[in-house]
Amino acid sequence: MTTKQAQLNALVIDDEEQVRSFIGLVLSSEGWEVCEAESAERAYEMLHERDWSLVLCDVLLGGESGFSVLKRFREELPEKQVVLMTGRGSALDALDATALGAFDYLLKPFGVDELQSLMRAARERLAERPSRRSDSQRKDSSAYSKDLELVGRSEAFIEVMKQVGRVAATNLPVLVTGESGTGKEVVARALHRRSRRAQRPFVAVNCGAIPAELIESELFGHVRGSFTGAHADRAGLFEEADGGTVFLDEITETTPAFQVKLLRVLQEGEIRRVGSNRTQRVDVRVVTASNRDVEAEVEAGRFRQDLFYRLNAVTIRLPPLRERREDVMPLARSFAGRVWSANPAASFSPESAQLLEQYPWPGNVRELENAVVRAVALCGNVVRPEDLPDRVRNYRAQQAEASPAEPHLPAAGEEWPPLSEIEGRYVARVLAHTGGNKQAASRILGVDRKTLERMVKRNNITLQK
Repeated sequence: MTTKQAQLNALVIDDEEQVRSFIGLVLSSEGWEVCEAESAERAYEMLHERDWSLVLCDVLLGGESGFSVLKRFREELPEKQVVLMTGRGSALDALDATALGAFDYLLKPFGVDELQSLMRAARERLAERPSRRSDSQRKDSSAYSKDLELVGRSEAFIEVMKQVGRVAATNLPVLVTGESGTGKEVVARALHRRSRRAQRPFVAVNCGAIPAELIESELFGHVRGSFTGAHADRAGLFEEADGGTVFLDEITETTPAFQVKLLRVLQEGEIRRVGSNRTQRVDVRVVTASNRDVEAEVEAGRFRQDLFYRLNAVTIRLPPLRERREDVMPLARSFAGRVWSANPAASFSPESAQLLEQYPWPGNVRELENAVVRAVALCGNVVRPEDLPDRVRNYRAQQAEASPAEPHLPAAGEEWPPLSEIEGRYVARVLAHTGGNKQAASRILGVDRKTLERMVKRNNITLQK
């Protein structure tokens, strides 16, 4: 055991000495040999000094960025585990980091428990020694087109993007679930762009928009005379996507008869055009999506269980916008930027921003985009409440009518509540807002993780699961 621990070498790269010391202290207490570097340049000098088991690098280093360090280490030491750390996390950075081979993407501030969890995962990965694809098969993030709908900074969405980045390089089928308008096709395209199939076609199909009697012909093709109107041989979309990715949206809208044929295609890697006796091989990665609960559809007998197991090697759930309100304004500014590209001084008024953040967005990102583009088209340089749709502008008033009034501040002579009671209510509300995510709650409250734990314990706050 001692020999194994002595071989665990970690390199911590951060321009803040306190951060390096904190990480070094935690890792050392767990048996790691820790070295520190204050810059990318110093880290490059130390690149081959030891057999690094783990590298933790800040994204913003003052000189070269953490992404440059990640690329350099992946080029020269492709088997090493590199973790990027940042206090200004974004969903796209998380996606690109993991797609470029980062072991993880860690948000500051983090506590001892998060570092210990990371170390356990790193140890397990070292024990497994999985085979890695070469860096020549990876795509540089600069080659990716801009994914405007993937803008976000909430921890929930960053975790989703980390998962997308990790699975993009594989050939595993992926099932993307989430409410309508959450961006399932955008995620499918992000998977394709960051895969080894990126130079081949991406073909998107809305299964719910194709009549049941035509979907087989549409996807697999047909031969002349196979049915009325089939005047010539026609290749299907699977053939068009050969070598690339097929995205089947609303997969739960297909019939059981079609599901049987799709299952065979996935199992055999072969298609047969309608009316033909000849099979032909196709090499496609299949990404599917649904806004329904697919497991419930299986239990109800509307979706084949064997096909479900084949499609969901990896399941990615996209959280609705109401579960990641921190992303509303970054998304809104991104959508507005398309219209305001020649007017960088344009902005949202504080009142309109508050209305946008409070509205629950049942149509999710798609509804937000429509509302913002409309508002931008109506306004001058500043989006104001009157530029927003009625449903957004009036939502707060409707909620006030439907909810009991907030308690008034005590008047003279009335009893004032103790500070501990107010603290407990506020901490509980913040935790409810973050869905029980303590790291996100710590950032909002401006306290470290241990202080938050003490607040929760002191006020007997029960976290909802």
